[in-house]
Amino acid sequence: MGVGQIAGLIAAIAFAVLAGFMIYPLIRLGKLFDQIADTVRESGEHAIPALDEGVTTVKQVNKSLEDVNRISAAASSTANNVGALTDLYGSFLGKPVIKIASFFYALKSTAQSFVAKKSTGRDSVEGSGQQESKAQ
Repeated sequence: MGVGQIAGLIAAIAFAVLAGFMIYPLIRLGKLFDQIADTVRESGEHAIPALDEGVTTVKQVNKSLEDVNRISAAASSTANNVGALTDLYGSFLGKPVIKIASFFYALKSTAQSFVAKKSTGRDSVEGSGQQESKAQ
């Protein structure tokens, strides 16, 4: 065996040892990729039912919102109808009632002014009579 052959043998052994050290990380890396693939597959299997439930929930919420929209539209329509009815009653009954009330107020004011004039007239007549009796 010559020096060249021994050097070649040492180089081959060194290469085999180096390859042996490199095989272990590559095996671990392969296992890591397998675990990542399993995780992605499992998350996909769990994500699809979750998405389906989310879609179902959104559909139910939309139905509920449609019901709320119908209810609010009916309430708005009812409020408008009540407002129109109130305006109708106000114009139909309000103006005559106000006129009647103002008539009775004017009648009351007129009656009070007549009563006040009569009572002040009597007081002045009675007062002047008392002054004459005091003067005598």
